Amino acid sequence: MTIEVTDANFEEVVLQSDKPVLVDFWAEWCGPCRMIGPLVSELSDEYKGRAIIAKMDVDSNPGTAARFGIRNIPTILFFKGGEIADKQVGAVPKTILAAKIDGLL
Repeated sequence: MTIEVTDANFEEVVLQSDKPVLVDFWAEWCGPCRMIGPLVSELSDEYKGRAIIAKMDVDSNPGTAARFGIRNIPTILFFKGGEIADKQVGAVPKTILAAKIDGLL
């Protein structure tokens, strides 16, 4: 199950995590975001216990989106040790996202 992160809990859930974290920056009105949403949910099940899979609505949480320079959505940031380790902009196949997570495990 994906975790909904907000400006308020981003630090705790993402930056202080001892596991790799995938954060999907998305918005309700974004077509490509809706395309990859189910893939992100599948990854959440597949990496349960090994990685944190999170989603952040950029319309509801503009502070964090601005902090990380999110200009296009969907943008997926991969964090390890509180730092950005990788980035993916746009809709891509699940295999690409999984490979990026695997690289951080």
